[in-house]
Amino acid sequence: FFGRFVAMRALSSLINELSEEEAGAALLRCCGSHRWVNSMLSQRPFREDKGLYGAAEKIWFSLGQNDWLEAFSKHPRIGERNLEKTEASTRSWSQNEQSGVDNSDRETKDRLLAGNRAYEEKFGHVFLICATGKSACEMLESLEQRLGHDAGTEIKMAAREQSKITRLRLEKLVNQ
Repeated sequence: FFGRFVAMRALSSLINELSEEEAGAALLRCCGSHRWVNSMLSQRPFREDKGLYGAAEKIWFSLGQNDWLEAFSKHPRIGERNLEKTEASTRSWSQNEQSGVDNSDRETKDRLLAGNRAYEEKFGHVFLICATGKSACEMLESLEQRLGHDAGTEIKMAAREQSKITRLRLEKLVNQ
């Protein structure tokens, strides 16, 4: 517990101590929305990590749909292993987050691929899920369920998933 507290405490200090450019680059690794990053930078200095995490979530949910779509566009498809289009700074994070797909069978991978295509065709953006700790079957089940949503419901669902991903990635910043 104490070690986790120390690591969490270090995040606000890290973000505060970096130059504007360095902090912006670090935050952009966590969330691909430039408005989110700029708003986070304007909130510095953070007194504690709780305030940083609170600001991250509050700012995220205050943004508009175009900002959300910008962030979503920085993520690879679930199960996609050709990550050339993924930002180099987040490529290894994406691979680790989606590692539940690695040992899945061919049928599951094919269904994920088809589901990703159907999702993008219906909603116009990548299927977004906080994949950390989830198996390919869990992700596929969620994908298939969410295909039944209307666009308004789904954009909010994807935004909640991005918020979870951002939180996890903020925590990763101190452990690089």
